[in-house]
Amino acid sequence: MNQPLSVVAIALVCLVTLTLGALGLRLAKGTSDFYVAGRTVTPWRNASAIGGEYLSAASYLGVAGLVYERGVDMLWMPVGYTVGYLVLLILVAAPLRRSGAYTLPDFAESRLESAALRRGCALLVVGIGWLYLLPQMQGAGLALRHVSGAPTWVGATVLTVIVTLNVVAGGMRSVTLVQSVQYWVKLSAIAVPAFVLLAVWQRGGAPTPQADGSWWEPLTSADQTSRTLFTTYSTLAALCLGTMGLPHIAVRFYTNPDGVAARRTTVSVLALLSLFYLFPPVYGVLGRAYLAPSEISDDPSRTVVLALPAAMLDGLDGQLLTAMAAGGAFAAFLATASGVTMSVAGAIDQDVLRPLTARLTHGDAGPAASFRIAAASGVLAPFVAAVTAAPVGISSAVGHAFAIAAATFAPLLILGVWWPRLTAKGAAAGITVGGVSTTLAALVSVTDSAPDGWGGALVAAPTAWATPLAFAVTVAVSLVTPRPRRWARTMTRLHAPEDVLAGA
Repeated sequence: MNQPLSVVAIALVCLVTLTLGALGLRLAKGTSDFYVAGRTVTPWRNASAIGGEYLSAASYLGVAGLVYERGVDMLWMPVGYTVGYLVLLILVAAPLRRSGAYTLPDFAESRLESAALRRGCALLVVGIGWLYLLPQMQGAGLALRHVSGAPTWVGATVLTVIVTLNVVAGGMRSVTLVQSVQYWVKLSAIAVPAFVLLAVWQRGGAPTPQADGSWWEPLTSADQTSRTLFTTYSTLAALCLGTMGLPHIAVRFYTNPDGVAARRTTVSVLALLSLFYLFPPVYGVLGRAYLAPSEISDDPSRTVVLALPAAMLDGLDGQLLTAMAAGGAFAAFLATASGVTMSVAGAIDQDVLRPLTARLTHGDAGPAASFRIAAASGVLAPFVAAVTAAPVGISSAVGHAFAIAAATFAPLLILGVWWPRLTAKGAAAGITVGGVSTTLAALVSVTDSAPDGWGGALVAAPTAWATPLAFAVTVAVSLVTPRPRRWARTMTRLHAPEDVLAGA
C-alpha cells in the first residue's frame, strides 16, 4: 500500500523530533542535564513528557487491536495502565524524588549500600529496556510498510537513528522536549480521526459491530480452559505494580524540583492518560463493524488504527485521517523509544563505561562523552533483533516487561521506601527470584511453548504468583540478614519534607 500523505506525516513527525532534540543540545551542559534535565522540569511539562513516553505502541495501536480481537475484556487494559500511576503516586513518587538518585540502580545503592546490588539492577534495567525497545522498532517498521510498502527494516532504522541522535545530542533535556510535545501530537492524531469516524458511523446508519456474544461480555471466554478471569486480574496487577518499576518511567520523577512537584506531576499524568485512553477502544469497536479479518494484513494489534480510516472513508478524506493516525503512531514509537534509550544509556554509562574508563585512564572521560557512547551502543542489540527476528506482539512484549518490572523493581521500591528492615541481600534475593521466574515465563510464552489450561495461564500472566513470591523471599531473607549501617539516615531523607531537610 502506498499512501504519500501518510509518509509525509511520518516525515514531519521525524523532522519535529530532530528539531526539538537540537534545541535540547543547547541546554545540556553537565551530568545533571543529561540524566535528569537539571531537576528543573515543571509538573505540567513533566506530566506531558511522561504521557508522551508512557503511551507507547501498546497504547496507541495495541489497545485498539486487542479490543478488536478479544472484545470488551480488553477495556481493562487502559484502566490498568492508568491506575498504575495512582499506585505510584500513593507509594513512591515523592520519596523517589527525595532520594536524590539519578536512576533505579542509584536508588538501590543509596538505600541499601551495595555496589553488587546496583550492578544487578543495572543489568535488569538494560534487559527490560531491550524488551521494551524491540516491539517499538518492529512496530515502526510495520507502520511504515503499511503506508509506503517499504521493507520493515527501513522503519526500524529510521526510528533507531532519530532516537539515538536525540538522546546523544542533549540527554534528558532533549528527550523531555520531544516527549512533552509528542503527547499532544499523539492525542490529536488519535482523537480527531476518532470523532470524525464516529460521525461517519452514525451518519451511515450505525452498523452493528460484527461479533459473537462472548465478544461483548467482560471477563468471560468461549473457551473456558483459557482462564480468562485469572489472566485479566494478573495482567491488571502487572500494570498496577509494573508501572513504578519501569526504569524509563521512574527516571522521570528524578527530573522534578522536589517531592511536592513529583506528586503534582503524577496527578497531572492521571488526567492526561485518562483523556487519551478514551479513544483507542473506539477504533476497536468500529473495526468490528468495518474491517473483516481478511482486510488486516498484519497483526491486528498493529494495524486496526491505521486501516480503519480508509475502510470507512474513500478518497482524500480517508487518506488524511490515515496520515494523522500514522503520524501519531510514529510519534508513539519515537517518544517511548527515546525514554527507554535514556534509561538503558544511563545504566550502561554509570555502571559499565565510566567505571571502566576510570580504571583504564585513572580519570573520567566526562559525562557527556561516556553517556553518548552508552546511548549509541545501547540500541544495537534490540535493533539487530528487530530487523532479523520474527515480529512479536506489541501488547504481549510490553505486558511481559510490566510483569518483570512488577516482580523485581516494585518490591525493591515499595519495601525500600516503607520498610526499614530491608537489606541488600533480601532485595537481591527477591529480585533474582522475581526476575528469573518472569523472564522464563516470557520466554516460554513468546516461543509458543506454553501448555494448555492453567499452565498456559500462569506463564502468560505470571504477576499474580511471581510478585508475591518475590515479596515473600525479600522479606524472609531480610529478616535474617543485617540491614545497612546508615538505614535511619536514608529513611529520614526519603520521608522528611525538603524544607525540613534544608533547615537541618
